[in-house]
Order: sequence, then structure tokens, then C-alpha cells
Amino acid sequence: MALIDRFTTQYGLVEKIDAFGYLDYLGQHADAPRKHGKVILVTADTPLKASRGEGKTTTTIALIDALRARGIDATAVLRQPSMGITAAGSKGGASGGGKSSLSHPELIDWGLCGEMAAIECAQNLLVSFAEKAVDDGLIDTVLVPRVSEVPSRLLRQIAVDRNRNNVPERVVLTPTCELMQIVVLSRSMDEISKRVSAMVAGTKDGTPVTFGEFIDLWRITGILGDAVKPAKTETVNGSPVYVHCGPFANVSLGIPSLVSVEMACALHDVVVVEAGYGADAGAQKWLDIACREYGAQWPAAAVVVTRASTWRDDPKLSWRYPFHVRRLEGLGIPTFPLVNLWDGEDDQIETLKATARELGFRDPVIGNLFRDGGEALAPQLDGFVDALGEPAATQAPDDGESASGHDSHRGMGLVEDVKWIAASAYGVPGDRVLCKDGFAASLAAATELCNGVGTSVDDLVVVAVKSPATMTDDDSAAAGERTVTLKKVEPHLGAGVVQVNLTTSLTTPMPKIV
Repeated sequence: MALIDRFTTQYGLVEKIDAFGYLDYLGQHADAPRKHGKVILVTADTPLKASRGEGKTTTTIALIDALRARGIDATAVLRQPSMGITAAGSKGGASGGGKSSLSHPELIDWGLCGEMAAIECAQNLLVSFAEKAVDDGLIDTVLVPRVSEVPSRLLRQIAVDRNRNNVPERVVLTPTCELMQIVVLSRSMDEISKRVSAMVAGTKDGTPVTFGEFIDLWRITGILGDAVKPAKTETVNGSPVYVHCGPFANVSLGIPSLVSVEMACALHDVVVVEAGYGADAGAQKWLDIACREYGAQWPAAAVVVTRASTWRDDPKLSWRYPFHVRRLEGLGIPTFPLVNLWDGEDDQIETLKATARELGFRDPVIGNLFRDGGEALAPQLDGFVDALGEPAATQAPDDGESASGHDSHRGMGLVEDVKWIAASAYGVPGDRVLCKDGFAASLAAATELCNGVGTSVDDLVVVAVKSPATMTDDDSAAAGERTVTLKKVEPHLGAGVVQVNLTTSLTTPMPKIV
């Protein structure tokens, strides 16, 4: 019996793996069998519309099928999607499509791996405890939002009548909540417990009160018992795939849990990590949060997915795809452009290759992966496989944007940190980062809240909250006129992050009527 089998249990049609227990065992037994897999980051062009993905999951599945066909032990770590949006048809499924699909896509698209429901229940229980704390006079405001997998904009801002005193509350989607961020970033159940304890329930006479001051944390960690375990499934061609946490890179982290990737790297030679939305969102957060701040593995290579229509059809937006590819190459990551064709676009292949050559890209990978699956990719991966054979960088190089290079940005002033992100990930220099009316007040309130629990807002990790379909305030503006506007600040002290709203975005997007 393989070692990992000792930490694996059946969960319906998928398996659940106790990644915490497995990685702890490896840490205590240096002679235990394990691999040291290389990470490949799959990211994408910034989509023309938020509801229209570029095909990252389809590409990820086709890529591991193709690598395995070439004799490479490859796997993928996907994000569990938000059922309320994905299953309702507002965007592409998180399980690929056609020949590049999972064997049971409905389990993923409909959130049947269990973690979304458990995280939703656990955070809502925390809110119920906070409401009871209002009744008991322990707090007088509730700061933690309720969550729902079924979006309702009517519930974004509500008021609960407490003895004729309206207590403001709100509702966000499960993937955007602080508890999801905690599960994504934590490497043990003890860490989850400590982080939940540090979550701010509300305030009493202006002083923040954390949940650890008045609840027993086993009530929450007990609910999360299966939610912290990555699910194992497979592609229609039998390639192993792990699914855990992390959708919505525009309004949250948008990356799989750190332990799911570490576990996969111990089991396989190549691990393809899918990051949410475009390279300005999920890739930025994998590199600058997971790697820079939490020690996740730096990618050995990257694939940037685009559609021909996204890349070329709007001349005012065509700068975005080359920007993403060149940015990742500039960080020392061998970066391969991939054009995900739709039916009827095969006649564009030669012109797409010519455009890629003009831009100085590596040889592009082009194919209809829905129709042809990994068979379309395998013959085109010679350069990619060669890049994987090169010694992998262990950390980010100094990219010239910060004297700290790969060093943590904790302690850097929040506004300066956001300016650094704008310059490196969006191409907007710091002098064109603007502050909207009300931002200064929001930052002051966040600073006061952090000070109230003995920490600094500058010691939190910045999470940019932005529109998924734009990199700047107006991507169609001339290069020298693009700006990024800072709008509000929201610290999540349990997760150790501070969310900074940059452009219009919703934490409760609605499904399309289909």
C-alpha cells in the first residue's frame, strides 16, 4: 500500500486526502518516499468579459494529459469553483470541457466536494455567535459578513433589528470570505484554529473584539474537518487531478490551497497550478502572496492562455496579452503563449504564429483543446519539456520594482505596496495610482482596527480587489494615461491579509438567466 493511501478516504465519487496529516508525516520521517515536483503556473489573458473565461481549466487538463502521454508524471491542482456562479452558467465550468474534461465534472461545478458548504456553514455560525454576542452586550457591531453560495444582491447590505437598534450586516459569496482565505493559506488545523481566533467579530465601544475572546474554537474546526482535505479526481483520460479551494482571484486569493499544491509536489514530478482569471489577478496572487509571502514554490514555467478574439479583436486592449507574457518572462519564468481556438478558427493558426513571432514570444502553442484534448498539445511541447529540464529558480529574482526582490513586503506602507503591485502587475507607475474620495478615511479606519488588536495594517498581506475584466481604471486609454484608483480598505486579521479595492467589483455577482 502506498503511503498516501493511509491518508486517503472515499468521499462519494471522489477521494479526500488528509494533506495536513500526510505533510506532517513527511516532515517527521525524512526517509519517507516522496517526490519534489516542479510547479507550472497556468494563467490567462485578461478576459474581455468577466463571464467569459479564456480556457485555463481546459488547457490545464489538456496539458497534464499531454505531459503524461510523453511519459512525464504530471498532475494538476484546480480550484473548487463557486457553485452559485459556475453551475448557474454565468461562466465556464471549472472542470474543462470536451476531450479536456474531468471524469465527473458535475461534482466540481456543483460544489459537491464538500468544502464550500462546510466553509459557508462555519462562517455563518461565526456570524450567529457574533449576533448572540450583541445580545449579550459583548459587542455592539458585527463586522464579519454572512456568506452564501447562492448570490443575492438584495442581501449585500442588510440591517438586523436588535431591540430597535439596527445592526448592519452583509452577505458575500463563500469564496470571497475570510474563512476561505484562512483555509487556503493554513498548513495545519492548529493554524486554522489560531487564525479563526484572531478574526474580528465586531467592536465594543469602538474597540475590536476577536472570536477567540468569547467562543470555543472546536465548534468551527469540527465543521471544517473534511473541508480542509483536497479532493482527488481524474480527467476523462485517467490523469490524476486534485481540487481544493480558491476561486475568484479578482475579489479574493483565487489560488488553490497551499497544502494541496505541496501535497501534489510530494506525489508527482510536475504539478500544474491553475490561478484565477488573468495574469493580473491569479498569477499576481500566486507569485506575490503564495510565493513571496507564504513560501510556496516558484514556478518552473508558465502558460498564458488566451483566445484569438481576446488577444486581437480589440486593438485598444491588445496590449494586455504581450504585457502578461513579457512580465512573467521578466521574472525569470519560461513563459509559453497558448491560444485556445474555438470551432472555425483553425484557419487563423498561421497568422497567430506570425503575430507571436513579431512580438518576440516563444513558439506559441495553438489548438482547439475542447475538440482535440491533449492530443493537440503533445506534439507542440518540445520547448516546454526542455524548459522543465532546466534548473528551476527557487525564488523570484529582483525584478527592479522593489529593492526587496523576493523578500516579504510586510511592513511596507500599504499604499506603497499597492503602487508596487500596480507597476509590476498592471503596468501603471506609482505616480498614476490615485485615491478616491473616502479612501483615506477607509485606510484610517482599517489602521485603527488593526491597532486595536495590537498589529499594523502594513504587516498584513495586500490582496487587490478589482474587476476581473480590467487591469486599470480604463484599459482602452493610451499607455501614458492609464490609472489605478484606490477605493477602500478592509482588513481580514484572521487571514492576515488586507483587501484593497481598486476598480469596480462585486463580491456577490449574479448568475445569468439561461
